[in-house]
Amino acid sequence: MKVVSIISTKGGVGKTTTAANLGGFAADAGLRVLLLDLDIQPTLSSYFTLTHRAPGGIYELLAWNERNLGQLASRSSIERLDIIVSNDGQGQLNTLLLHAADGRLRLRNLLPAFQEQYDLLLIDTQGARSVLLEMAVLASDLSLSPVTPEILAARELQRGTLQLMQEIAPYQRLGIEPPPLRLLINRIHPVSADARQIQQALREVFQQRSGIQILETPIPAIEAYPRAALRGLPVHRMEYRRPNGRAAPAALESQCALASELFPQWRERFLRVSGKFPYVLPA
Repeated sequence: MKVVSIISTKGGVGKTTTAANLGGFAADAGLRVLLLDLDIQPTLSSYFTLTHRAPGGIYELLAWNERNLGQLASRSSIERLDIIVSNDGQGQLNTLLLHAADGRLRLRNLLPAFQEQYDLLLIDTQGARSVLLEMAVLASDLSLSPVTPEILAARELQRGTLQLMQEIAPYQRLGIEPPPLRLLINRIHPVSADARQIQQALREVFQQRSGIQILETPIPAIEAYPRAALRGLPVHRMEYRRPNGRAAPAALESQCALASELFPQWRERFLRVSGKFPYVLPA
C-alpha cells in the first residue's frame, strides 16, 4: 500500500480537491483506494456521496486505536473508493495526540491493518501546523503539497511546510525517514505571465533542495473542477475532452499525467482510464 499525505500549512491551496480527484481517478484505474480525512472541517468526507456510512471515523481510529475496517471505512459512490470520515468536530484529537507518548507515530503504527485491503491511501490534512499534520507526514511514503502560483503562497510554503519537514528530520534517529516532498503547481492560469514567472521561480528555488521536487505536471485553473465538486464526481468524468479553443489540457489528461508522475508503477492502468462509463478501457 502506497501512503501519500497531501499537506500545506496554508489553507485554500486545493488539498481536498487534489485528494478527491486523485483518489477518484486511481479508483477508476482499478486501484483500491482509501481516503483518510484528517481535517476537522470535513470537506473531503462530504465530497462524494456515501453508499454506506461506517459507525466510526478518524476519532475511533486515532483515539481508540480501532483497526476494524467495518467500523471505520465508509463506501463512496465511486467503485473501489472508500473513506474514513472526519468526525472530530470538537478538535479533540490534536490535544489527545499531543499528550500521548506515541502521538506523532500513532497513525504509522495503525496502517499495517489496512495493508492488504488497499493499494493507495491518500491523507487529506488541515491547512495549519498541528500534531495531526506531523503524524500524517510521518506515516507517509510521499508527501504532496499543492502550491498556487502566488508570491504569498510561495512564502508560506517556505515558512510553513518546508519548516515542518525540517523539524521532523530528527525522527531519522528512530529509523523513520521523512518522506520525499513533491510540490504541485495548482490552479495555474495558462495565459497569466505572472503565474508562469512564479512557477519558474519556484523551480529555480527548489531544484537544489534534497528530497524536494516540483512536479512537471501543473493543474490548470479551469471551471471543470468546481463543477465536478458540485456534482460529487471526480473531475476526469466531467471533462474528458479539451474544449475547442482552450490552451489548457482536459481534466482527464491532467489527472492522468499527475497520477503517472506520482505513481509510475501504475502508469499503464492510468492510460486506460476513460471519462465515459465504463471508466477503465479494455487492456
